[in-house]
Amino acid sequence: MDDDFLPHASDKQPALRLIPMPRDLNFAGDVFGGWIMSNVDLAGSVPAVRRARGRVATVAVNSFLFKQAVSVGDLVSFYADVVKVGRTSITVDVHVYAERNPANPQVVKVTEAQLTYVAIDAQGSKREVPPEVR
Repeated sequence: MDDDFLPHASDKQPALRLIPMPRDLNFAGDVFGGWIMSNVDLAGSVPAVRRARGRVATVAVNSFLFKQAVSVGDLVSFYADVVKVGRTSITVDVHVYAERNPANPQVVKVTEAQLTYVAIDAQGSKREVPPEVR
C-alpha cells in the first residue's frame, strides 16, 4: 500500500476502523493528532500480538507522517502489516485512510507510520518471538 489512495477492490482488512467524534477535535477543528497516534499504536499492535503470540509493548515510533487532516465523520481505516521480525522485536507499518463525503465517497491516505514492538512475558520482561506458524 504505497499509494496515497486505497484501491476500492482491495481485499485487505483493516486492523481498526473508527469514526472520530466532536470530542476528538483540536482547537482548529481537525481531529487531534494524538487521537490518530493512539489509534495507530492500537492498530499496529494487532499484527504484532498475533505474530508474537502474546503480549507486546511499544518500544519505538520509528516514523510518523501526517499527510492530510482528518475530520469528524470521516471513516478512518488503519491497515497494519509486520515488515520485520527480530529476536524479540516486531516492526509494523501502519497506513491510515479516511473515507469522506458519503454522497460522493473519496478515500485518501491521511497518515503513515512505522512502530516497533517488543514481545514480553507475563512479568513484562522481553522474550523471544516464537517461530512463525504457517
